Amino acid sequence: MSERPRFFDDLAGVAGGAMSALVGLRDEAESLARARIDETIRRLDLVKREELEATAELAANARAGQEAAERRLAEALSRLAALETRVAALEAAAASGAAGRPSPPAGGGPGMIA
Repeated sequence: MSERPRFFDDLAGVAGGAMSALVGLRDEAESLARARIDETIRRLDLVKREELEATAELAANARAGQEAAERRLAEALSRLAALETRVAALEAAAASGAAGRPSPPAGGGPGMIA
């Protein structure tokens, strides 16, 4: 009786085969579930994290560009206001200087035909 009965060998073989079948079933179920999830994600029109991060980076760059453009516009507007103030002051000085000078004669100067 030193030999094991053939029944136990057969039982071990069936158990091993059943385990292999169960592992195969598990792998198939995982593949099927993964395919269903991927299909559902495609139908929901979800985005991948990489795409979201790239879009967020583009938005941040656009925001920085907009802020820089706003600063440049504010500087240009302040320079324009300063120039308008200088022009107004020059026009006022020219008008006050013209008021203090005598106006040329209506008929013109000597040698002019009226």
